[in-house]
Amino acid sequence: MNESKYKEAIASILNCKSSNIFLYWKGRIALYAILKAIGVEDSDEVILPGFTCVVVPNAIIYTRAKPIYVDISADTYNMDVNLLENAISKKTKVIICQNTFGLSSNIERVIAVAKKHNIFTVEDCAHGFGGYYNDKPNGSYCDAAFYSTQWNKPFSTGIGGFLVVNNLKLLDKIKILEREKVESSFIEKMNITSLLLFKWIVVNKYTHWFLVYLYRFFSKKNIVVGSNQGEELSGTKMPEKYFKNISVIQILVGRNKIKKIDKINQLRKKNAKEYTEYLKMKNKTFVDDSLFENHLFLKYPLLVKDRDKIFKSAKKYNIPLGDWFVSPIHPVTENLHLWNFDKDLFPIAVHISERIVNLPTDIRNNKKVINYLNQNIDLIE
Repeated sequence: MNESKYKEAIASILNCKSSNIFLYWKGRIALYAILKAIGVEDSDEVILPGFTCVVVPNAIIYTRAKPIYVDISADTYNMDVNLLENAISKKTKVIICQNTFGLSSNIERVIAVAKKHNIFTVEDCAHGFGGYYNDKPNGSYCDAAFYSTQWNKPFSTGIGGFLVVNNLKLLDKIKILEREKVESSFIEKMNITSLLLFKWIVVNKYTHWFLVYLYRFFSKKNIVVGSNQGEELSGTKMPEKYFKNISVIQILVGRNKIKKIDKINQLRKKNAKEYTEYLKMKNKTFVDDSLFENHLFLKYPLLVKDRDKIFKSAKKYNIPLGDWFVSPIHPVTENLHLWNFDKDLFPIAVHISERIVNLPTDIRNNKKVINYLNQNIDLIE
């Protein structure tokens, strides 16, 4: 019953049938399920932006397919559609459209190219749940879409994710894959429950930085259930029992959190508008007003001249500054060839990954953030 109610709550925001929604332990597993349902396999190619999280190419590689990257636009941080056709080959099976930081862009152009070449499309809505593109919910346009409910996503269940199927030809294949999902262990369930309680009780602006580093360290060592486990950061081998079902605790938390999504997203846009106005006044790089209609603003991207100094100052002012993306294949910074990524081929993505940080948008009062920007104005591009 909890699962059906959770799906209904999601469907009411995505304006789709709840029967077209499927739940998973993490959002990347939803992507893996979509790729498997499409029939992606050995020797196939999947196109994605060269500015993403490592778990996305990992999901592709776990199907034995090959990730093919396209450089991004400096204006949208999304795939440069003008470069898309050059990346397509006879082996191309899927194109992934990503809404980076909650910004959707040029989806209709991507779909037009995909249809021309008889290629499937998938929306990466890990940053975009609750947002809209041209008055339709993010995730409405492609054959399928996947979403994340990790810690820093539009709403959080600690970890978690789901997919929505728009191409009904894929529906039966997804249902068959449902039988293969494994259940999380008792220890994993207790782990995620403890982390959720810990976050609720202990995490605040004063403990933020210390706990972020502590959590990332422990999750990398597989001591706690983390957004990125050790195996996902060190190589391309699929973790054991990867294809995992969502747990009851994630569903219960999700049903509660999703009720607040509209209010939080309104706050995000308000803060983003104020950041843009401030940066524009200071003659710094800002998100253009023309993009606001299609931008959720999960985080506000900020380009800086010295990231180390900016983060050091953020700790001093207790600003929860984000680090998406420290690498074109975030958060991996070495051996990118393992994920078929060549830095020399994607200059815009590499340039931005060396300079970008993210301002918080889900805070009630951003005056402290504006003051922090003022104190570091010479470090902002």
